[in-house]
Amino acid sequence: MIRAETPLRRTTASARVLAVRDGRGAELPDRLAAEEPMEIRVGGPGAEPEPVVVTMRTPGADFELAAGFLFTEGLVASREEIRTIAYCELPDNEQHYNVVTVRLARPFDAASLKRNTYASSSCGMCGKASLEQIEVRCATLPAGPTIAAAKLPALPGALQAAQAIFERTGGLHAAGLFDTEGRLETLREDVGRHNAVDKVVG
Repeated sequence: MIRAETPLRRTTASARVLAVRDGRGAELPDRLAAEEPMEIRVGGPGAEPEPVVVTMRTPGADFELAAGFLFTEGLVASREEIRTIAYCELPDNEQHYNVVTVRLARPFDAASLKRNTYASSSCGMCGKASLEQIEVRCATLPAGPTIAAAKLPALPGALQAAQAIFERTGGLHAAGLFDTEGRLETLREDVGRHNAVDKVVG
C-alpha cells in the first residue's frame, strides 16, 4: 500500500504584493501556493530507474502523485505492481525532495511512454503523441454504489471548505473523493488539475 509521506517542501510561499486602491499603492504581505518541478523515475527489479516525466506540482502527497500518474497513464495496472516509492538518494547539495523513484515488482519498458511533445499537469490531454493515446485503457466499471441526487449540490461546498491551502492563498485546484453519504474521504490540492486528481487516485 502506498502511504502519503510527510511533506518535505512547503505548500505555500511568502511574498510581498503591491495593492492599489484609489490610485494609492501599498506593499502588503501575501501567501502564494507553492509550485515546484518534480521528476518521476521508474525502474523494474535490478534495473536502474529511468526518468519518466517532470511535472510542476504543489509539494505534498508526492508519492501519491507518482503512483496516480503511473496508473492514469496506463503504465501500471494495479498497486500490486508498485514495490516502493521513495525520494531519490542524492547528495545533500542536490536533494531538494523533487525527485521521486518508483520501484516496480516487474520489468519496466520505458519505450512505452515516449511522447512527441510535452507533459502537462493540467488536464492530461496535452502532450499526448496521438489521439489513440487519449483513449481510456481500463476495464469497464460494473454497476456500483449510488448517491442520492439531493446530496450532490452540497459536495462542491464541502470540498472548498476543506481546502486548507486554498484558504491561505486563494488560488489552487482540488480533487476530492466522497462516500455515498456525501462525506469527504480524501482531498488533495495542487496547482495542476490533473495532479490533484492523480494524488487522489494514488
